[in-house]
Amino acid sequence: MTKTSTHDSPILVTGAAGDIGGIGRHLTAMLLDKGYTVRALVRREDERAERLRQLGAEVVQGDLTDLDSMHRAIAGVTRIYFGMSVSPSYLEATVNVAAVARHHGVEAFVNMSQMTVTQMSITATTDSPQHKLHWLAEQALAWSGLPVVTVRPTVFLEGFFLRLAAAGVRDNDELALPLGNSKTSPISAVDVAHAVSVILDDPAPHIGQVYNLTGFESADLNHYAHIFSEALDRPIRYRDVPLSEWTDTLRKFGVPTHLVNHLAVMAELHTQGRYDRMTDDLFKLTGKTPTNMYDFVKLHAAEFTQSQVAARSSRR
Repeated sequence: MTKTSTHDSPILVTGAAGDIGGIGRHLTAMLLDKGYTVRALVRREDERAERLRQLGAEVVQGDLTDLDSMHRAIAGVTRIYFGMSVSPSYLEATVNVAAVARHHGVEAFVNMSQMTVTQMSITATTDSPQHKLHWLAEQALAWSGLPVVTVRPTVFLEGFFLRLAAAGVRDNDELALPLGNSKTSPISAVDVAHAVSVILDDPAPHIGQVYNLTGFESADLNHYAHIFSEALDRPIRYRDVPLSEWTDTLRKFGVPTHLVNHLAVMAELHTQGRYDRMTDDLFKLTGKTPTNMYDFVKLHAAEFTQSQVAARSSRR
């Protein structure tokens, strides 16, 4: 059912058809629920795009690195959420969208960055090419003169604990990640989308601000394995996987080299204590505490649990 918009100009949401951990998809639904007209940018026409239409979004197909695509997407909008998955084209896409946004005179540009950028400077980056692209993109946006709001989340629950770890939990009752004894404070993409929706609802007070978003707590993987055990009602252990073994597995499953390299650096930074961080920015923006690991695992319990048929087959 299409809602009647309470606002004249649409809000552009990039990456609106994202799958696991897709901020854009959650954000689109939240903004529509608030009565906004949402222009949802997708890379291709597929069932995900159709679901966005069914929600009531105006779906536009386009490429973030293509000028014509961005003119079609941005013309007539006043507020933009810019987010893009890990890609070697990230900086090009950011500058391309920013140039067109400046041309059309948008009133707010919410940029989805990464929290590690907080620890970077002109003399200190990381070995991840993606981190460097995010840092450079933030510099370019600062130079652009656009009314930018920067959101820097830490690692996502959906990324590390669902996309990358669910199979190990489901099939072997183990949380298999190369994070050593490090602590981490993962956040839900739904919580991040909620924060962005608050910013886009009334962007003026947020222009020029940087929000560093962390999850419910910062803890080690043995602690999280214990929470998995409680939530799933079966023993789950943490296995510290050698980094080379982990990245080899990612490559075997066809994960692009750029993303593998980025994830490997994230793992190394974890072991250096760089992800042991907490802020209250999410609460300040939304008035709500972040999703905790127990509730997250309960919500996705089916993906962490073998079906009865599969379980019987594995015992034969």
